Amino acid sequence: MALRLAADITTAETDYGTVLLDQRSGQYWELNPTGTLVVRTLLDGGEETNAVDAVIAEFDIDRSQAAQDVAALIDLLRTSGLTV
Repeated sequence: MALRLAADITTAETDYGTVLLDQRSGQYWELNPTGTLVVRTLLDGGEETNAVDAVIAEFDIDRSQAAQDVAALIDLLRTSGLTV
């Protein structure tokens, strides 16, 4: 499942990760480096398993924890209305 952000969501890279701004509400979310890697992987057309693999390759984390973290972030993005 590749990710696509809603039309009113803009992104900005920071020294620490990525900020997502919902221009409809003015709310913003700051993604840490792990969240940035997950979102970037999905925005580039990767699937959830590709994001899990990327997290495992970049950070010292086991597959089970990486899969839970990726799924939780995807769920948060969906329930927050940041994706379409």
